Amino acid sequence: MFQTLKNAWKIPELKSKILFTIMIIVLYRLGSNLPMPWVNPDNFEYLFESSGSALTWLNMLSGGALSQATLFALSVSPYITASIVIQLLTIAIPAFERWSKEGEAGKKKLSAITRILTVVLALVTAIGYTMFMSTNGMLTFTSNAAWKPWHKFLAYAVLVLVYCAGASIIMWLAEKINEKGIGNGISIILFANIITRLPAMLGSLWDRCITTKWGFGFIQKSDNWKAIQWPIGGALILLFVAILLVATIVVVWFSNSERRIPVQYAKRVVGRKMYGGQSSTLPLKLDMAGVMPVIFASSIVSILPTVASFITAKDGFWAGFRDVVNNYLGYTSFPYIVLQLILIVAFAYFYIMISFNPVEVSNNLRNNGGAIPGIRPGKPTVDYIKKILNRITFLGAVFLCALSGIPMIVNAIWFAIDGQGISDLAFSGTSLLIVVGVALETFRELEAQMTLRNYKGFLD
Repeated sequence: MFQTLKNAWKIPELKSKILFTIMIIVLYRLGSNLPMPWVNPDNFEYLFESSGSALTWLNMLSGGALSQATLFALSVSPYITASIVIQLLTIAIPAFERWSKEGEAGKKKLSAITRILTVVLALVTAIGYTMFMSTNGMLTFTSNAAWKPWHKFLAYAVLVLVYCAGASIIMWLAEKINEKGIGNGISIILFANIITRLPAMLGSLWDRCITTKWGFGFIQKSDNWKAIQWPIGGALILLFVAILLVATIVVVWFSNSERRIPVQYAKRVVGRKMYGGQSSTLPLKLDMAGVMPVIFASSIVSILPTVASFITAKDGFWAGFRDVVNNYLGYTSFPYIVLQLILIVAFAYFYIMISFNPVEVSNNLRNNGGAIPGIRPGKPTVDYIKKILNRITFLGAVFLCALSGIPMIVNAIWFAIDGQGISDLAFSGTSLLIVVGVALETFRELEAQMTLRNYKGFLD
């Protein structure tokens, strides 16, 4: 990877793309730390870090901006949700399905609808977020008797519009990375956010393992509990680092693995020359869906807990609804983990269904004189590709479930024993998958760009 980056840096055009991407990331991080007027986020971050709060996932996606109530607090969540909705609608609405098959022109139409839906979702989310801040005492003007009602209304409107504008700016920055930078814009922003949260996650791990007393009785009752805590806590931290390194290697290996279907091309004579007769392969990546099923599943399963966190009623139906959701759909609960794993498998198959068409692949092979040895062209080839695709999709889904589910299960067990979990640990598998996946895809794009330009140093 470092050699690829070094070679890319020598190409002026790629160098400008890399610098442009870095500039966008810097601008985004500046916006993520830009404070909003009338907002006092003191003693507010605990709501996003407390065990069982689905806001932790959203806070991770924002790089901590959500818990600090900054300009880019909404982050990429509205855009991701809008993209999920549009992709789901491509199956339900014939016009969307037709546009998805029309090439670049159809993609532009779907992109325009996605932008509009992003703004609408950002507006709705900004209203809920502003009300959430108001009920938790974050807004300084709510308790100011000097402010008249219409003054407060204007302040609320300003906050809602600014948060909505912040989400729109993020969408614009991501699209600028797609146009003039390297990599996928939304993925690059997610990558930057997760890397930003890494020090906080390590700090939480250190605090839980070394600084504070665990809930184990023999430690709490011991006068010399530090002597007990240090060896155990230090061993857990070393174990966590070792598991992280091994998981990174496994993710890289699995992401680069592929199932190669042999293809034989028939010989044909064109004029005085003979073409074809070669053997080739049709590569199918084991992790073809990438991290998208995890992002989709996490976004969907966190909807109800997020809505419940905005409810401030002390009794009645809504209070009961909030209590049920918090008790049974917190990320330390068994139903939450099971539901997310089921959705990961479902979205893995769904994503493959909308992104890979075996019929089209079979037709392309037949039109180019290719065939799979032992399989007749046409429907038998389609069925064979579907069978292979279903198998590798299942393997990929199991891998995603293991990487995403194991840290959540460990955190839930820790919470059950100790009474407190580590909020970022529950999503460490998902974070690792996003970081490694985005890094691999970005470097693949760099390699493709260098290959396109016939860069001699790279080809050597």
